[in-house]
Amino acid sequence: MSDCGCEADTTRAGTDPAYRRALWMVVILNVGFGLLELVGGFVAGSQALKADSLDFIGDGSITLVGLFALGWAAVARSRVALVQGIFLASLGLGVIGFAAWRAFHAIPPEAELMGGIGIAALVVNVSAALILARFRDQGDATSRAIWLFSRNDALANVAVIAAAALVGWTGQAWPDLVVAGVIALLFLHSAYGIIRDARRELAEHATRARA
Repeated sequence: MSDCGCEADTTRAGTDPAYRRALWMVVILNVGFGLLELVGGFVAGSQALKADSLDFIGDGSITLVGLFALGWAAVARSRVALVQGIFLASLGLGVIGFAAWRAFHAIPPEAELMGGIGIAALVVNVSAALILARFRDQGDATSRAIWLFSRNDALANVAVIAAAALVGWTGQAWPDLVVAGVIALLFLHSAYGIIRDARRELAEHATRARA
């Protein structure tokens, strides 16, 4: 591969079928469960579940793009990671805005259903994170972005379960809204790291191309 990053990562794309299989498994887990959780979020009336379901669906879509990007040039993969980071930041800002709006129309969600879905989501996310764990330090910004998405999902599900317990205990909607905001902050934190790494890689590609 040339130093400019203009050639495809054909070695990894062609000789690492385990990584491809791992990505396909994560795509299926994320998109499939995300759709189920979205329905559950509406049934339970939980903003945290809705936010988490959007994260599932978004992560699955972005992981699918990352899968296709394995055979692309290094500079193209860095650009994909940049787009992933921007998407995640936009998602986080959107969730914060919607949670703030819902604060004025807050209705306590169904705590039992919310907690049950949260536990199921945690199992799915831990499975995805374990599938990807051994690949997280073997690639570029795109690989790290996919790993961060799965890790953050698992952390968010722990918060959703805690919120469900608080909703059941207090009978109030605020724990659900707070957790939706926490999930959004996780989005923004990871987006910052992904965008930073992608911009650094793009700068390195540009420097090598000029050399």
